[in-house]
Amino acid sequence: MPEYIYRAVDRNGVIIRSRITEKSKQNLVKRLKANEMTPIDIVQTSFGKYSKKDRLKRTNMEELMKIANSSNIAKDRNKRSFSTKERISMAISRQQRVTSRDLVIFTQSFYLLKRAGFNNLHALQTLIQSTENPTLRGILEDIESGVEGGDYMYTTMEYYTDVFPYIYINLIKVGELSGSLEESLRQAVEYIDSSTTLTKKIKSILIPNIAQFVFLFVLLMVGSVYIIPYIQSAFDAIGSTEKLPGPTLAFAAFLRQLQHVWYIPVIAIIAVIVGAFMYTRTPRGKYNWHYFKYKMPIFGSLIFAIDFSRLSKAMLLNLRNGMRIQESLEVSKNVIKNYVMLSIIETSINNIIVGESWVKPFEDSGLASTMALEMLKIGMQTDLTTMMDKLVEYMDMDIDVILQRIVKVLPQVMYSIIGIMLIFITIVVLVPCIQVYMGTFLFSAAGF
Repeated sequence: MPEYIYRAVDRNGVIIRSRITEKSKQNLVKRLKANEMTPIDIVQTSFGKYSKKDRLKRTNMEELMKIANSSNIAKDRNKRSFSTKERISMAISRQQRVTSRDLVIFTQSFYLLKRAGFNNLHALQTLIQSTENPTLRGILEDIESGVEGGDYMYTTMEYYTDVFPYIYINLIKVGELSGSLEESLRQAVEYIDSSTTLTKKIKSILIPNIAQFVFLFVLLMVGSVYIIPYIQSAFDAIGSTEKLPGPTLAFAAFLRQLQHVWYIPVIAIIAVIVGAFMYTRTPRGKYNWHYFKYKMPIFGSLIFAIDFSRLSKAMLLNLRNGMRIQESLEVSKNVIKNYVMLSIIETSINNIIVGESWVKPFEDSGLASTMALEMLKIGMQTDLTTMMDKLVEYMDMDIDVILQRIVKVLPQVMYSIIGIMLIFITIVVLVPCIQVYMGTFLFSAAGF
């Protein structure tokens, strides 16, 4: 059974720190809360196998309180010596994070085992033995313990949102609730692959251009703060009447003023960032932010297309398993995190209840494409499952087209920004340097 070191606060505000064995982190959290303790930190120090024997040795409430009373209790963090094995286990579990590659390998292997006829518990036990990453192995043992206890896989995954993405967890949830876990696993692999591919493409475009922009910005600042004053002082020292270009002098004067009141723009920027963050934490602010994501230039159409495609794929899974449209929407909305899309789905469910078209809210939003809406309407009149299958294929092609368009447009936008920066640097910094190189200021200094 896995072993944990936890810190928790009891109802009197006293911090309790102890070591305990439990079949899963989820059960440990429930156990602490049942004893009116709030968990602060839980670290898994060993990844022991769960057995039926351990189930008989489950510590009851009185034993837990004995452990708590005999532990190191203080109102602040108390130092405690750990064994070398504990330190190594804690260091490895904290430092070796689960990468997207680890997640893809696990999901692909799980998918293949399910296709081979393995049940969830047998598949997890097989994967635990072959998993090299100790962090992921411990998480899988936690999930295995939950499955043995009668829980769904996704209920344990929800405790590891730092490892499993939100969409990934809910794809597994849809698969388990609808009885199509194999298909959900396949979609989860596609989701991770597509997300990784998209991130790599965008990074390959943005990172080099951002690096150029930062270099040019630093060149502009250094040239304006150090080089320009030096050139002007050189003109004055030799008695030249020649002056630097007007834009150069204006920008240098602006920087001099900024040096005296630098704290004002810094405070203003911090205030704007904090204000925006606090606003997006409110329901209306979060809704407006999510709406902006769908309408933003360049990426907005792609974000909506991806969410709409996920919803369509989840609904297709549920419809194939005999769910009604309303039930399918109720389960499928779990794969969506955007408040705007969720509000559209809720309106669609309400329309079904009152006997109206569930497609109309998508049409009224103005976000979905005309082709997708027409396919849904035709599906309602003929065979919705077949048409949803065609819609999923169409959305995949549409996402590819949008992605190709972004890959073409994004470099042009970045090149335009860098071009403007280069022009500004040329006017402010390079023109005075060329002026010095040409030596025309010497003629005015000599009286010519």
